[in-house]
Amino acid sequence: MREGRYKASLIDSDAWLLTCMCYIEMNPVRTGMVSHPYEYRWSSYAANARGVTNALLSPHMLYMALGEDPPDRQYAYRKLFRRGLVDSQVHEIREVLNQELVLGGEDFKDKITQMAQRQVRRGRNGRPSQRATDG
Repeated sequence: MREGRYKASLIDSDAWLLTCMCYIEMNPVRTGMVSHPYEYRWSSYAANARGVTNALLSPHMLYMALGEDPPDRQYAYRKLFRRGLVDSQVHEIREVLNQELVLGGEDFKDKITQMAQRQVRRGRNGRPSQRATDG
């Protein structure tokens, strides 16, 4: 397993939290460590999708909103995994994480840019234009 420096990115939870949860819980499957996220010992999938008790976990309000009761939430969570992530979502999450940028909608990124006074979006590919370097 390849290890490196810890990286983190701020996400707009309303738009991306459940997608990121799927991404994280599918990582052991993508790497071939297990064939299903339920099999990975350190995954929260067993708690979120099957109701296995785990004292280390506190459900997020967006997870709680998936259903009226635990069986409804667990069913809805399993359904997210049946639908899966499209390649563009996986690519975007990886890119944002690797560059430690912000994952979310444009309004969210604008708000974070103002608050943090730092770049939160990917830069343009290639070299800056001559006009940009002359100014």
